Amino acid sequence: MQIEMTIKGLMVDPITNMPIIILRDKDGQRVLPIWVGVFEANAIALQIENVTPQRPMTHDLLKNVLEDLKAHVQRVVVCALRENTFYAVIHLQTAAGPVSIDARPSDAIALAIRTEAPIFVRRDVLDRAKAVDLATHATDEEKLKEWLEELNPDDLGKYTM
Repeated sequence: MQIEMTIKGLMVDPITNMPIIILRDKDGQRVLPIWVGVFEANAIALQIENVTPQRPMTHDLLKNVLEDLKAHVQRVVVCALRENTFYAVIHLQTAAGPVSIDARPSDAIALAIRTEAPIFVRRDVLDRAKAVDLATHATDEEKLKEWLEELNPDDLGKYTM
């Protein structure tokens, strides 16, 4: 089963100084942090803030290529977590039929927000990653802050692109 997620925000791991994408389910009950590279975080942040660079960035270029080829991003799915590394798939609809492309979650998410495609995470990935369950707390910001404060330093930075 896949759970639809939205981007809650970007933050920085206080130990490694690596950016973290925070995904939140549509019901606001669970959040999933995914550690990403600086360039990918920047590409996501620019799009979130509606900043248009003078020249197309890589994800903009990919979006333009897909549009010119009449392909449509149906959805992206964070589909696996193996050896502390998240994996994603970009699902396209093309004239020849559906196509699935392996991708880093950060690249898939950067493309999804540019194409307004939904972002999903498989339930088993949420469970394995120990996504933060917000159901029993007053606000997601409070729970996220509490979760980050309670993290063992050995856990910080353990997930990779």
